[in-house]
Amino acid sequence: MASAARGLRAMPRLLPLLCALLLPPSLQSPARSPHIKKAEAAAAAPGEALRYLHSAELGEALRALEAMAPPGLVRLFSIGESVEKRPLWVLRLTAGLGPERPDEPPGGAALPGRPQVKLVGNMHGDEPLARPLLLRLAWELVLGWAGGDERIVRLLNTTDLYLLPSLNPDGFERAREGDCGGGGAEGGRENSRGRDLNRSFPDQFGDAEPNLEPVPEVKALIDWMRRNRFLLSGNLHGGSVVASYPYDDSPTHRLTGVYSKSADDEVFKYLAKAYASHHPIMRTGKPNCPGEEAETFPDGITNGAQWYDVEGGMQDYNYVWANCFEITLELSCCKYPPTSELPKEWENNRESLLTFIEKVHIGVKGFVRDAVTGAGLENATIAVAGIAHNITAGRFGDYHRLLVPGTYNVTAFVMGYTPVTKENIEVKEGDATEVNFSLQPSVMPPAPNVTQLTAAPAPVTAITPTPVQAEGPSPSPAHEPIQPVDFRHHHFSDMEIFLRRYANEYPGITRLYSVGKSVELRELYVMEISDNPGVHEAGEPEFKYIGNMHGNEVVGRELLLNLIEYLCKNFGTDPEVTDLVQSTRIHIMPSMNPDGYEKSQEGDKAGTIGRNNSNNYDLNRNFPDQFVHVTDPPQPETRAVMAWLQSYPFVLSANLHGGSLVVNYPFDDDEQGIAIYSKSPDDAVFQKLALAYSKENAKMYQGSPCKDMYPTEYFPHGITNGAQWYNVPGGMQDWNYLHTNCFEVTIELGCVKYPKAEELPKYWAQNRRSLLQFMKQVHQGVWGFVLDAVDKRGILNATISVADINHPVTTYKDGDFWRLLVPGMYKITASARGYDPLTKVVEVDSKGGVQVNFTLSRTDSKVEEGKVLVLNTPDTSNPNEKEFETLIKDLSAENGLERLLLTSSRDVTPYRYRPYKDLSEFLRGLYLNYPHITNLTSLGQSVEFRQIWSLEISNKPNESEPEEPKIRFVAGIHGNAPVGTELLLTLAEFLCMNYKKNDAITKLIDRTRIVIVPSLNPDGREVAQERGCTSKIGQTNAHGRDLDTDFTSNYTRYSAAREPETKAIVENLILKHDFSLSVALDGGSLLVTYPYDKPTQSVENKETLKHLASVYANNHPVMHLGQPGCPNKSDENIPGGVIRGSEWHSHLGSMKDFSVTFGQCPEITVYTGCCYFPSAGQLPSLWADHRKSLLSMLVEVHKGVHGIVQDKSGRAISKATIVLNEGLRVYTKEGGYFHVLLAPGYHSIDATASGYQQKHVKVFVRDDAPSSVFIVFDTENRIFGLPRELVITVAGASMSALVLTACIIWCVCSIKSNRHKDGFHRLRQHHDDYEDEIRMMSTGSKKSLLSHEFQDETDTEEETLYSSKH
Repeated sequence: MASAARGLRAMPRLLPLLCALLLPPSLQSPARSPHIKKAEAAAAAPGEALRYLHSAELGEALRALEAMAPPGLVRLFSIGESVEKRPLWVLRLTAGLGPERPDEPPGGAALPGRPQVKLVGNMHGDEPLARPLLLRLAWELVLGWAGGDERIVRLLNTTDLYLLPSLNPDGFERAREGDCGGGGAEGGRENSRGRDLNRSFPDQFGDAEPNLEPVPEVKALIDWMRRNRFLLSGNLHGGSVVASYPYDDSPTHRLTGVYSKSADDEVFKYLAKAYASHHPIMRTGKPNCPGEEAETFPDGITNGAQWYDVEGGMQDYNYVWANCFEITLELSCCKYPPTSELPKEWENNRESLLTFIEKVHIGVKGFVRDAVTGAGLENATIAVAGIAHNITAGRFGDYHRLLVPGTYNVTAFVMGYTPVTKENIEVKEGDATEVNFSLQPSVMPPAPNVTQLTAAPAPVTAITPTPVQAEGPSPSPAHEPIQPVDFRHHHFSDMEIFLRRYANEYPGITRLYSVGKSVELRELYVMEISDNPGVHEAGEPEFKYIGNMHGNEVVGRELLLNLIEYLCKNFGTDPEVTDLVQSTRIHIMPSMNPDGYEKSQEGDKAGTIGRNNSNNYDLNRNFPDQFVHVTDPPQPETRAVMAWLQSYPFVLSANLHGGSLVVNYPFDDDEQGIAIYSKSPDDAVFQKLALAYSKENAKMYQGSPCKDMYPTEYFPHGITNGAQWYNVPGGMQDWNYLHTNCFEVTIELGCVKYPKAEELPKYWAQNRRSLLQFMKQVHQGVWGFVLDAVDKRGILNATISVADINHPVTTYKDGDFWRLLVPGMYKITASARGYDPLTKVVEVDSKGGVQVNFTLSRTDSKVEEGKVLVLNTPDTSNPNEKEFETLIKDLSAENGLERLLLTSSRDVTPYRYRPYKDLSEFLRGLYLNYPHITNLTSLGQSVEFRQIWSLEISNKPNESEPEEPKIRFVAGIHGNAPVGTELLLTLAEFLCMNYKKNDAITKLIDRTRIVIVPSLNPDGREVAQERGCTSKIGQTNAHGRDLDTDFTSNYTRYSAAREPETKAIVENLILKHDFSLSVALDGGSLLVTYPYDKPTQSVENKETLKHLASVYANNHPVMHLGQPGCPNKSDENIPGGVIRGSEWHSHLGSMKDFSVTFGQCPEITVYTGCCYFPSAGQLPSLWADHRKSLLSMLVEVHKGVHGIVQDKSGRAISKATIVLNEGLRVYTKEGGYFHVLLAPGYHSIDATASGYQQKHVKVFVRDDAPSSVFIVFDTENRIFGLPRELVITVAGASMSALVLTACIIWCVCSIKSNRHKDGFHRLRQHHDDYEDEIRMMSTGSKKSLLSHEFQDETDTEEETLYSSKH
């Protein structure tokens, strides 16, 4: 810092120099200020040319200017030093500066309401034009203000201007005047350590945090920017004539041609044009620089990355990290123009510089104040709707937001206050529109700290029903628990050994399992800690911690390993730990991103190396999002975790991160994509959960965690709403809340991402109490069971709703539920499909969870008069039936299939595609190795005479078992989509290998007839090409026919013209009429379609068809999310992953429609992935994704309604007609059996058979068990519509008359027999003819009576037997 005294002593020598260098002739006239007059008296002759000043001279000139300027107008200071210890001078110019104070930062404090502007020059040492220009600008501003120039007086009275003439003084000293092309490192471009300062800043698209040690100039500038709130900035360069604006680089880092657009693109173009339009050369857009004469810039401006990619540039850093709008100004073609050119360059740039500075006053400005106290709210966020870039208010609550003319909605918000939005604010050309905000404080925070609240009034928002109450600090227990001793960084192998060791040493309370693999095939380990590991105990909540989601944020990983050690060693001796383990099922995942961890570097403070997974995707931006369509492909780690979260009934969770010190709660983003408070329905609960953690961590609770890195960052009581901090689309915590019953928060554990190992004990000491206290919160709120009033069994997937909180949760397999709530009175409703809802009023206090049980009665439990009601009446007399029903229920539970997969003897994984020859040999191999449960047949041949194989898997293959449901899986109808083929081959081997090895699979095979047709179009498959994601080669058969358009409804009439593949599957599979369900696998998207594919106005039995499709989608880790994310349709949204075929790709002649219409079998089509023919390397992950869904179909086929139809004598009635819901029609098989799949709920059944009375029953179909009906027919009491008694009486009388008449005729004939033999012969002949006629009439009558049952259906184009459209 230079004092005024030193400057005055230097004045006699320097003032003539200053005047000669800086004064234009127009300003060398008497001025009003005595300081200026004094300078002019000592000045050299008017009109002497400008010249470049070396560093020492520059410093002296700046000190002299400060000394001679009017009081309170100028302040000179240094923000740091260069590598060679040269000062980095800054000259501050604004009216009303007070005297310097020792407690203020260099340069002094900001002035309220006055926007800060900076101009930075000479960043590249060999581009020094800014040095004399900024010095001349400073002199003109001082003279103009002192001389009363209206424009300059207004400018300096309203603007806080900072001029930094040289950021790279070392480079300048090496540069050579007249070097127009630049001499690189030797020529002075870089600093003294050979670093380009404009490639040394943190970059939003960069891979790693830059090392600032070699660039003290950059570090000094960043520190200076963090101490201030600059609004506008210009970075002055040389080498062309153009104004360049952000972004300077792009994610692809292509050298040139990529327009990298910022959120404020319009503002930046406006600012760039403001400069360029006043520059006589720049505004032409044609610099005509030597060697680049063809280069043009429309309007004299360019997007930085479109011109050329600059990674680590200063202008982007200003915008992204400092809320400052900076553009880069290339001032001349020659980087170091000769001194003789300086006057012309000044004239070219003078007006542009002044105009640019004045543009700091556009947009909106004002103050954000506390509505009660009137105090300014520092750090209040200003958000503009439609622009995803916020700014924050200054120390006095003052803000200024640059905007181009237009109409805007502007919101001001700060933690602890109710946000306020001002709508339809009109911004005009010129000075900013003034908009002030007055924010009402919300409810005061728990355990208020009076001193802290006074210093920064930012209380925590608490929402109904009651304010969040603070819990006192946990008392120190009398027993001293055993503390961890294993403090070190654990690489994967080390961590794996650690986990196996504790699982081995504490088998009574631990279970180590993996939820999947990373990109590099490292296991995603989870340690379960419970008094009954491996078992969900009814009524016991499940909790999880996840660490190391970002690979270089390692503190959470080590803390969770410490926690495992702590819980294991203290169970049974420490009361707190023992109670927690006995009452909670705890799951701990130390590392979600083990690949990224292995790339990370110890000591990394704020870098990004190792942050992403091995595919370079940020896992915390990879989850489906409620507001934003996430286009990045789902990663293996993400898919595994989502599947895991849907397999266990987690109630509470925390995701451990690093880089700050705060607990962040949902929502993490908002619809507008801006940093604004995004409140979830459970905002009060989340605040209480966050506070439970933060208040046990003293440093976190203070709220100002990383002062050296982020000096302005403040989190009241150490918590923040995620979106209010910054927007995170695709985050894991929001997905937990929206797609499961789990409440998750994100905990930032420290400012340093990868601290040194010796610091780890400190982190454990700071977080131990917080980790334990947070786990205890899983027991807050209400919990209980939802039971069936009849059988007292738990109801799976019943809904628990809380009045006024729009976030229901669902029950688990035993009907158990948990619902986190803050203390208060609540109306809680339990409901389930097919049951009457029940509401209870519940009081929740702060002492722990309140148990509330609900017993629900089934809807419509009354029997209608004259009708029979049958509800779930399985043959429980047979223990095997009961056991199998229990199995189906267990497998239908939320993690039932997951458990089946975990307990299977071994899994199989597809690793290659099988062409026709290999496929045939594989199927023969299964048949030969498992002859007792398989049967291999050919349905027919393709055009090129390849067999269309069908493999049956059953305990009695090729035997008719009408009481067992039959399911078929078909794939390869399009030969270019062979993934389904490989999945079905793998499924077949999986089932065969686990028969008699896995109890559940054995029972499923024993009770199900499974038919697998892996390749319907083998000819097309032979010509298809691997990695042909969009290729249509092989889609059709050898005749060029798309087989999925060949299943026309008038099939029997034109069967001769059908393709051989279609004919084979129709005649030998579909028209057998004995399948309960069909699943077809195709490719090209990630969804499930249900009938019909043809355009139709309505779909009978739609609920059932949609339900079957949903079962498949819901068991897939990502399909049910409804965002296939296919490259050609990245914005496609399919709710639930399920859609009717005609609403997606409508077409006629599909196999699915034919199956439903003529095969009386519901069929769904599964599209296994976006790529038709992905590489073989993707097959393992595709199998992992689909195996659970495929198995779910084997479970689902056993549900619905199973029935038997008999008469009173016990005789089974086959071919009886079963009409369901007055529409759907099926027929009984041999033995009187029928089976039909139906959506859960009540359904009506009408049974008819010739000669019997019609029967009507109602059945309730469960979602987790089969339902059975037993229908007994009575003999029909009416014949031809008349009472049976009348028909019998009339028939008897007629018979008697006939007998009497016959006797009379016989007698007469006998008497005359000898005399009339010829006549008798003729009479006999006539009688025989009569009998023939009667016989023919009888046959015709019988045919007419039954013709309505056997009429030719082919006469109508779209007659539907399955849907019964008679």
